[in-house]
Amino acid sequence: MISARIDVTKINKKRLFKGEKGTYLDFVLIDTPGNTYGNDYMIVEKISKEEKEKGIKGRILGNAKIIIKHDEASPEVENKVSEQDLPF
Repeated sequence: MISARIDVTKINKKRLFKGEKGTYLDFVLIDTPGNTYGNDYMIVEKISKEEKEKGIKGRILGNAKIIIKHDEASPEVENKVSEQDLPF
């Protein structure tokens, strides 16, 4: 499970688009291992290939982190967690 939080006031309204069932925004999660805030990902507005080639970067909207939930019904998850080198 991943928990995420964005600051909606930072969304560039020009990037919102209408779809069949609502208004949408494309964004990406950028892996940020080892950051000091305990977040695993940075949430950034998705930009086009042309924008990227021009050096334009998407706005940082927020962050996300992986929430590990121990569930006795799925021992595979528990095994993976116990194999990790956790800092606590």
